[in-house]
Parts: sequence; C-alpha cells; structure tokens
Amino acid sequence: MIDPLAQVVTLLQPVAPFSKRVSGAGRWCVQRTEFGRPFYCAILEGECRLATDGHDEIVLRGGDFVLIPSAHNFTMSSHMPTSAEDIVAMPHMLSDGEHRLGNPEGPPDVHFLVGYCVFRSPDAALLASLLPQLVHIRGVNRLATLMQLVSDESRAQRPARDVVLERLLEVLLIEALRSSGQTDTSLGLLRGLADERLAVAIRRMHESPDRPWTVAQLAKEATLSRSAFYERFGRAVGIAPMEYLLAWRMALARDWLRRGKTSIAEIAERVGYSSASTFSVAFARHVGLPPARYARDEPFDRMPQAEAGNSTKAGPIT
Repeated sequence: MIDPLAQVVTLLQPVAPFSKRVSGAGRWCVQRTEFGRPFYCAILEGECRLATDGHDEIVLRGGDFVLIPSAHNFTMSSHMPTSAEDIVAMPHMLSDGEHRLGNPEGPPDVHFLVGYCVFRSPDAALLASLLPQLVHIRGVNRLATLMQLVSDESRAQRPARDVVLERLLEVLLIEALRSSGQTDTSLGLLRGLADERLAVAIRRMHESPDRPWTVAQLAKEATLSRSAFYERFGRAVGIAPMEYLLAWRMALARDWLRRGKTSIAEIAERVGYSSASTFSVAFARHVGLPPARYARDEPFDRMPQAEAGNSTKAGPIT
C-alpha cells in the first residue's frame, strides 16, 4: 500500500543540522518574522507560550514538540504575561553554552531545544504547502521516548554529540509528522490522512497519479457524495482535491525531470497527461519553465544540500 506521507517526506529530504539549548527565566518574549525555513521546538521541561498567525495561542509543556514547516510571524514567550519591555533582542550566553532568555541569574522556568530544519528538495515550498502550517504534538509515547533521548544527548558532552543530536532530531521530525493526525494539527495532508474516508482518496491519488481522476471518482473511492467529499477535503487539507492532485503530480514530475532518466513523454504518461505537449503546457504554467528547460537547469546532482552547520547557527529564537 502506498504511503502518501512517506512519499512526501522522502521527496522533502528533511535534515536538522541546527539546534540550540535555550532556557528562560522570568519574563521574556521573542518575536520573529521568518519565511520559508522550517522551525521546530522541543520542550524539555517547564512551560512557555507560542503564538502564530492564524492559530490560537498554545501553552507548551515538557514533552511537547512543535514543527512549523514554513515559519512566519510567530512569538514565543514566558508563561507569565509579558510586555514590550520583555522583548529579547539578543539572549545571554551562559557558561555551559546554553542561551538564556529573560533573567540571566534566576533559576530557569523552561528548557527547550530550538532550531531550523532543512528540506533539501528544490520543491520544498511546493511540498511543504501540502503539510500543515503548524504541527503540535503532545502525549504521544513514541515521541516522548525520542524527546528523552534528545534531552539526554543535548545535556551530555559525549563524543560526536552534535552528529547524534542531528540524527535524533531528523527522526523526531518524521515521527512528529506521522503522529500529528492524533493531536493538534492545522489544515494539510496530515489532517486529511487522519480522516479515514479522505485517506482512501488521497492514497488512490498517490498510488495512481496517471489515472484521469475526477472529483466524482475520488468521492466514490471515499464513499461520499461529490459535494460532501469536496467540502470535507477542503476543510481538512485546505485546498481542493484537484489542486492537491495537480501539486502532487508536479512534484513527481519535477523529481523525475531532475533525475534525467525518464523522457518527457513517459513522465507525461506517468502523471496523467494524454500527451507530452499537454503536459508541457501544464508544467510550464505551474512551474514557470517548460519541462526540457527545467531538466537542464535543475539537474539532480545540483539539488540543494543542507548547509554545513553547527549549533552556532540555530536561528531566530537564539
């Protein structure tokens, strides 16, 4: 059986090379407007607050994990109410390498690991659009086990700590994505997969992108009326069924074109187009380049790689 989430994650190629240990004491607030870079935060212990555009404020507690696939306009703050005077421009660096928000002398109220992950795929923006804008995981046992491993590793000074921590965070990201149907998740593929009826239709699209699907046919797969399916899909995934299908077809086509081992005519057939010419028109309209030029300009061996980084490049919170 095709696993749509596994396919999307495989194409995204997530890595987590940047992280920092952060603590907060007293009143503090960090505001950030950042586009395109996936932000994550793992609460090791204590509590703080997270506010993002379009979502109610969340109180984050020890064991919680948050992923914002395309971070923008978010605020993290102490559990205590804050004012403009509490906004942090630059955290304090403690002697153990931890970054302190708020009072540098007082006992910490919260410890967390924060950073950016990297989606190495050139189609990251397209693929991330299929994911929720916000993933908040709480109370998932497997994730709690990973969180404990991350916490232990982040505090220790073992050899190759940064390498181990990076790998653990990559697993944590994927586990968070596949666990998100059980918890608080905004619109996107994951919420669609959490709906048993919609999940059937989504799997069919991923299994057979070459079929000339219609909304009525997909609704039949989901055992729903056409209108009920269309409305339910939009409420869960955030886009119309045919829009989702087009995005997935184009993601597959771009991947095959970059690899350079499949002809444009064959790719057209694989993604449900009757001819190479109709596919080329649709591809150029969607991507902005004709397929042949895209394949020439974006070969697989030039795909972006994660920046070589370390814990000194963690991003907005620190």
